[in-house]
Amino acid sequence: MHGKESFLKQLVFDNRFINQLPADPLQENQRRQVYKACYSLVKPKPVKYPQLLIYSREMARQLGLSDEDCESELFAEVFVGNRLLPGMQPYASCYGGHQFGQWAGQLGDGRAINLGEVINPDGQRWVLQLKGAGPTPYSRSADGLAVLRSSLREFLCSEAMFHLGVPTTRALSLVLTGEQVLRDMFYDGNPQWEAGAVVCRAAPSFTRFGHFQLFAARQDLATLKALLDYTITTDFPELGPPAPASYLQWFSEVCRRTADMIVHWQRLGFVHGVMNTDNMSVLGLTIDYGPYGWLENYDPDWTPNTTDAQGRRYRFGNQPQIAYWNLVQLANAIYPLIEQLEPLQQALAVYGSHFEQRWQAMMAGKLGLQVFKPQTDHQLVADLQDLLNRGEIDMTLFYRGLADVGVTQDPADFEALLQNSGYSQLTMDIKAAAAAWFAAYQSRLRVDNQPVEQRARGMRSLNPCYVLRNYLAQQAIDKAEQGDFSLAWELLDVLRHPYHEQPGKERFAEKRPEWARQRAGCSMLSCSS
Repeated sequence: MHGKESFLKQLVFDNRFINQLPADPLQENQRRQVYKACYSLVKPKPVKYPQLLIYSREMARQLGLSDEDCESELFAEVFVGNRLLPGMQPYASCYGGHQFGQWAGQLGDGRAINLGEVINPDGQRWVLQLKGAGPTPYSRSADGLAVLRSSLREFLCSEAMFHLGVPTTRALSLVLTGEQVLRDMFYDGNPQWEAGAVVCRAAPSFTRFGHFQLFAARQDLATLKALLDYTITTDFPELGPPAPASYLQWFSEVCRRTADMIVHWQRLGFVHGVMNTDNMSVLGLTIDYGPYGWLENYDPDWTPNTTDAQGRRYRFGNQPQIAYWNLVQLANAIYPLIEQLEPLQQALAVYGSHFEQRWQAMMAGKLGLQVFKPQTDHQLVADLQDLLNRGEIDMTLFYRGLADVGVTQDPADFEALLQNSGYSQLTMDIKAAAAAWFAAYQSRLRVDNQPVEQRARGMRSLNPCYVLRNYLAQQAIDKAEQGDFSLAWELLDVLRHPYHEQPGKERFAEKRPEWARQRAGCSMLSCSS
């Protein structure tokens, strides 16, 4: 045990965030408004029976930890919040945000507690954050806890997104608390006791758009400037010393990174579900995996969030526009430090131009085209998306299979692909539209004149075989709630190599079964966790 514990205890904590930014002067862990401070010191709530459910070997290696370290008793105690390692200084950060387009005021880390900032053996900074480890001054009326259901979804999706090549926060571990938590899953007045759990999330920074918004809304320009100066110095050192010019460069870079992230989401059919400004990372990372979902039958109007079912603000097809809206709110927040409107507008224009450029390249890649030709390809893509929508075609299966059809170039194979990856029978109208689209696609491929196998390889590198389908995550949850963690581990292993077909794992690359179309957890989810 001593050998297993030793390396954990050698983790090097830097904790620059709390050492360089203003602190909440009050020590009491009670719900309240916190002013002129970036964080409050707070300790995790001890639990009775911590049990490690799963951990990410890749994320552990980033921290210099071995399997033995992760499987030790100390690891479960630390990453559930029962014990602190030397150098850990737990805190919850203070921020605000727009929720569903409405200003919500102070929000903050209501159930997230940062253990500290580790400098790994390669000199990289990783903030380790426990989600579900108890209340903080920002918990409002909530208990600061989380349940197994939502925690396993967050753990698996964080790592799945990383291996798909999407900018994302990471997950180190998921530890069961051995305690029960009361949750009303559908907000319908029928709460139930569920297994408690704590996820350890990791990222170079968890700074959100909402951090800047809160200080601007309160006209606390001193703390706003301190936070932006710190962010540039720590996370964007290539921009040089903090000053109005580097503030503008920073905002342009946030716009670019946000555009890159959204293009990845659109490439894969990922729907975040809660794109509030407090859920937007200034590093352009996918953050806060709540009621997310993956498009199965292609539908640009689909949202996984029951809270958003009426307005569908955060639907798949609206994500690029919402990202822009959120960036406008961030621009408004930092305006008092710049006091020039035009440069901020120019920086916002970077988002639109960069997104369009990256989206075109992405769509060309998905279709196996060497370059996107706007005069023909905008229509080609629009017609395809209409076809996929009308035919209820599974997005992941279709694009993966298109590489094979591109090799045979047989219209019958294309119709079979649509039928096999669809969730309803193809009508005569859809078959006619499919034949017309495939002919236009073949004509377009001939213009490229790219070697067939080379094109297919490129398509397979962008169109995954495996994604974390909603029903698969729910099946892993169902088993885990019965004490069987095998499916969670198997899913994690399959999702490590999403672009490679894995013999014996075909069931993870199948259409959503009919029973999962409307089942809770497999179609839509609430924010309850």
